[in-house]
Amino acid sequence: MISGLMDLGRPLLLAIDPETAHSLAIRALAAGLHPRARADDPRLSRHLWDLDFPNPIGTAAGLDKNGEVPDAILACGFGFAEIGTVTPRPQPGNPKPRLFRLLPDRSVINRFGFNNAGSEAVLQRLAARRGRPGIVGVNIGANKDAADRIADYVAGIRTFAPVADYLAVNISSPNTPGLRDLQAVAALTDLLDAVREARDEEHAKIGRKVPVALKLAPDLADADLDDIVEKAVSAGIDAMIVSNTTIARDGLVDRRTARETGGLSGRPLFNRSTRMLARVRRAVGPDLPLIGVGGIDTPKAAWQKIAAGADLIQLYTGLVYEGFGLIGRIKQEFLRKTEREGHRDIAEAVGTETARWADTNP
Repeated sequence: MISGLMDLGRPLLLAIDPETAHSLAIRALAAGLHPRARADDPRLSRHLWDLDFPNPIGTAAGLDKNGEVPDAILACGFGFAEIGTVTPRPQPGNPKPRLFRLLPDRSVINRFGFNNAGSEAVLQRLAARRGRPGIVGVNIGANKDAADRIADYVAGIRTFAPVADYLAVNISSPNTPGLRDLQAVAALTDLLDAVREARDEEHAKIGRKVPVALKLAPDLADADLDDIVEKAVSAGIDAMIVSNTTIARDGLVDRRTARETGGLSGRPLFNRSTRMLARVRRAVGPDLPLIGVGGIDTPKAAWQKIAAGADLIQLYTGLVYEGFGLIGRIKQEFLRKTEREGHRDIAEAVGTETARWADTNP
């Protein structure tokens, strides 16, 4: 019933200011106005980093920026929730308006700029839920005015390792000036060395290893991507998230809104991010966990991410246009395709079409 009411309310949310609509959605989740999913079929489960994911579908960073509703998100049927991006100090982000829908393109442009309540506030929320079931990751970033951005990422590792199931290092947002410069190999080397050292020290303190994933931008040239992947693997990164939003505006119908600066997410990002995902999978081999993000708004698109090489997938913009019912439809498709293709479980489907996707035209 609640799911139906939320679906009925989606046209209203699409009719109002998008940032206001997002705030209302968070309030509804906090108030318990959300669907409650049944237990998942065991064939959907994944075991990665010593964590048991009931299904491979998660939320991307940006949906729950401040860790206000991770348990509500999990109750909706997600296999994991990623909160953030969180910076050491609170910051308001960029001036409004900073979120724009492109309805004909089923996409969104945002230039939030890591608006968040800061590490201390988010840490308190996560500490309060300690011991509850469900996998919750924390996406960490650097403050816009940080004198030492690498130090901000190290601070994020040290702050959240005791309360997070995994951490995501976000150096690929286009909305913090100069942030993507950290993807340059020299800067990336310094960053990953510092992150690895902090991760390992926290591991020794808390008695468990908290895996760290690197989130990449989809706008990298192939040669740069190869260098970054090689460095990330050699540095001992635990996973990669492919990908963040794009600054490209190719083929959009809503050309007027397309002029807005910021990162584009949603359906137009799908081919670009999926090709990149497959190229990363081909480069790293079958063992390094990859999280596929970008343009998943149908069950078919979700399956294609898995086939291209994703162990896990994440949704955000797709929920704006499809609602929470998309989660269940994806699960049904996963089970149907798993049976049809003769796989024992969803894990066997990972990377079955890597070569095809990796060799598509950019």
